[in-house]
Amino acid sequence: MNRSPKILVFDSGLGGLTVFRALAAQRPDADYVYAADDLGFPYGPKAEDEVTALVLAAMERLIADRAPDCVVIACNTASTLVLPHLRSRWPEIPFVGTVPAIKPAAEASQSRLISVLATPGTVARDYTRDLIGKFAGHCEVTLVGSQKLAGLAEAYMQGESVADGDVTAEIAPCFVGHDGRHTDSVVLACTHYPLLLDSFKRLAPWSVRWIDPAPAIARRADHVLSERFPFHEIRDAGFDFIFTSGAAPEPRLLKTLDVLRRSVARAARPRASA
Repeated sequence: MNRSPKILVFDSGLGGLTVFRALAAQRPDADYVYAADDLGFPYGPKAEDEVTALVLAAMERLIADRAPDCVVIACNTASTLVLPHLRSRWPEIPFVGTVPAIKPAAEASQSRLISVLATPGTVARDYTRDLIGKFAGHCEVTLVGSQKLAGLAEAYMQGESVADGDVTAEIAPCFVGHDGRHTDSVVLACTHYPLLLDSFKRLAPWSVRWIDPAPAIARRADHVLSERFPFHEIRDAGFDFIFTSGAAPEPRLLKTLDVLRRSVARAARPRASA
């Protein structure tokens, strides 16, 4: 098609902005709609059927209003629960999901001690344990269900201060050491968590690989779009941010979003036409 693709990025809150950043660097020729489901946030503590209903209801409105060419579900919880329903309801639209990056973490680990930092719901889900059994059977995996990090990341993006002590308390269980070995890879299994990555690195008791799934998600979205929408020119990504409630972003968030737009534009690099 001789036009730019429109990509809808959906998350319960602001965590999917980490995915948008990677997507826009991968496809700077695209137009983006970012939808934060503030009506449903947070998904983690909610029952599975409630999350499914929330996402389907939001998607009905968004697809009708925005007509995306691809939808990226930038949320582990929603992806593991709702993707089959979305693909069944809209078979003509490619949906790209987010799953805990356990496979690359296990492959990269030298100590064979890895941790999965996630929401309590993702930690408890059979899907996560199946991934561990399939890809990390040779590793000792510590599952850490954070109650507060998603909320702390939301506060940070709104311009509020986040106490080091609060962050440290949430990530401390990820760091395990015994028999001369130490955790060397931590899977960020919630898209909110990379928003606090600078704090994680600064507060960690030792250096680890922090595995962010966003680049892999961006590559997958590019792959599913490439046949219909070959990359043909460099342009600034169109970017529209909305809350599902219809609320207007606060001024501090608007400032943060503007900084993100500019950083994405600087990061985008030309590449050969497909």
